[in-house]
Amino acid sequence: MTKTYPIVQTGPGATRQVLSEAPELMVVRFAFEAGAEGLLHSHPHVQSTYCLSGRFRFELSGETFEIGPGDSFTIPSGAVHGCLCLDPGTLIDSFAPRRDDFL
Repeated sequence: MTKTYPIVQTGPGATRQVLSEAPELMVVRFAFEAGAEGLLHSHPHVQSTYCLSGRFRFELSGETFEIGPGDSFTIPSGAVHGCLCLDPGTLIDSFAPRRDDFL
């Protein structure tokens, strides 16, 4: 079944939109303007991040690295992470299980 979810402002220059969800899995698009941040946080969900476009500097469990189009990585449950958008872009994130706080 197809469903459309709203675009939600998550901070200055950043939005998210749930693309699909089930109790076991959720897919979310995050769009960022240059300079926008995903503030450091953690959650119990396993997260997989895919960079569709743009350039991002991530911090994950105290390590810093950059990603660009086509790059992907996994964030373990409970890991502290965040990002800074260096060039405007879009991330596609999957969460297992679903992030009910996004609904």
